[in-house]
Amino acid sequence: MNIRNFPLTREISLLVLVYLYVPVLVLVAYSFNANRTATVWTQLSVDWYGRILVNPAIQSAATNSLVLALCAATAATVIALLAALAMSKAFARSDAVEAVLNMPLILPEIVVAVATLMLFVALGLNLGLGTMILAHTAFCIPFAYLPIRARLQGMNQSYGEAAQDLYATRFRCFRRVTLPLLWPGVMAGFTLAFVTSLDDFLTSFFLAGPGTTTLPVYIFSSIKAGITPEINAISTVMLVVSVLLVSLSFFLGRLRR
Repeated sequence: MNIRNFPLTREISLLVLVYLYVPVLVLVAYSFNANRTATVWTQLSVDWYGRILVNPAIQSAATNSLVLALCAATAATVIALLAALAMSKAFARSDAVEAVLNMPLILPEIVVAVATLMLFVALGLNLGLGTMILAHTAFCIPFAYLPIRARLQGMNQSYGEAAQDLYATRFRCFRRVTLPLLWPGVMAGFTLAFVTSLDDFLTSFFLAGPGTTTLPVYIFSSIKAGITPEINAISTVMLVVSVLLVSLSFFLGRLRR
């Protein structure tokens, strides 16, 4: 049975795509609206993009988001790489370990955010950038792990065996043979983890401390006062960055082995 043969399949698919992407296109269009009222179009303008570049609050939130995403993605990628290398060996209960690694993809993020908040409060840790990095690292691990694991499974193991036959140590074999072959998968995983952390709202909202507001949290707080073209401009910039990073991750994951 081919689902494309069912009646109205194309029409329903088109409606779903329209429902998903037309609001995004409207947001992008109104980010160029000169009128302060976001829903009333007057004329084309890029003034709002200039304003977000000189807004100190937005600059601080953007800096926090970039630092958080960079630290969390780096830590998550290192952990994911080590986990993928360990899982490639004869590892007991590998299914159970993979289930644990992929658990953040299954659990509702609101549950994880509340549980993490309770854990940090119970440990007496001050909420801020440090706790946010720890939490973001935990839920970014599967996003970094899956591309690395897929790359490792498709890699020819004979290269490493040949290097060891030529008296290369395990570390030298990893540095000169395994890591260069895995590098596209590592970068793809890092990029996915980075964009996941950059766009996260729930965990950042619960764990943000004084002076550690991220861009998604800033947007949420600003919307309470009403939607403006300035918010649309920030959202458009984040949208473009996310699309570019996801596209880069997809491209890296499909590089020749």
